Amino acid sequence: MAGSRKNKIKKFVSSSRNSTPDQAQTEDNDQLVDDLLAELDSRNQTVQQESATVLLEIQEHKENTVQDNARSSKKKQDSKSRHEARQQARKVAALAQNHAPIDPVAGARLEREAKEEEVSIKETCDKLGVQTHEIPPDGHCLFSAVADQLALLNILPPNQANYVTVRAAASNFIYTHPDDFLPFLPSAFGEDGVGATSAGFMTPQQFEQYCMSIKDTGTWGGEPEILALSRVYNVPIHVVQGGVPRIVEHNPGPSPRSFSKVVRISFHRRMYGLGEHYNSLRPKTTISQVAGRIQSAFS
Repeated sequence: MAGSRKNKIKKFVSSSRNSTPDQAQTEDNDQLVDDLLAELDSRNQTVQQESATVLLEIQEHKENTVQDNARSSKKKQDSKSRHEARQQARKVAALAQNHAPIDPVAGARLEREAKEEEVSIKETCDKLGVQTHEIPPDGHCLFSAVADQLALLNILPPNQANYVTVRAAASNFIYTHPDDFLPFLPSAFGEDGVGATSAGFMTPQQFEQYCMSIKDTGTWGGEPEILALSRVYNVPIHVVQGGVPRIVEHNPGPSPRSFSKVVRISFHRRMYGLGEHYNSLRPKTTISQVAGRIQSAFS
């Protein structure tokens, strides 16, 4: 790797430690990622693998920085930031993972992180008296997990509790409430992209395409869709995760109030390697509770 590239990576790491990197640093970081993504198309396999490895390292560093900042400041990361970070992570992971060489060290690290995440989520689930109900990792997992919960809570009849129904509900609500959701949806091409608004949001055409993709394709759902579903079905959606905070709460209205029903799902960053995944959290049955106590007694 050229010396200038190494220097850029060092600069990326050092600048990301600052709470407020300046505009020049941000542009340099973005340019580095763009350069690396472009090199994934190189015919030189060594260049491909080197770029993929660096991209994955950068993405992991960014995730760790976000988690460290959350722990130190004890402030919730806003929904737009979470959405942007996850969109970027998905883009980088999907492209880089196809080119990255087999790395035993990286594989072991991911396996360790997945185990730590699993333990953390299980601890929270045990406190809530719920257990993970596996949802297929097919791109519809968020919507299928919410559908499973809505059926359990008798909010949707079983024959309608599926990802098709829930996707349509999320898409329609977002489309009919653009002012509420555009701030969560940065332009796919950045604030300087063709047609982007001055604030860097989606254009009306991009927004319509986004809503259609949520309804009709296997596009992954995230923060905007969770918020929309909470409001559509007038029920809080609590997301259990391994990071900080342990539970991210999405409420139907601006002011919190008590609800008799709560949708509970889990968010896994490492369950399937670098891919994100959602599961449904069902109440523990008597049999599973007894089995859990027996297992704890012998562990």
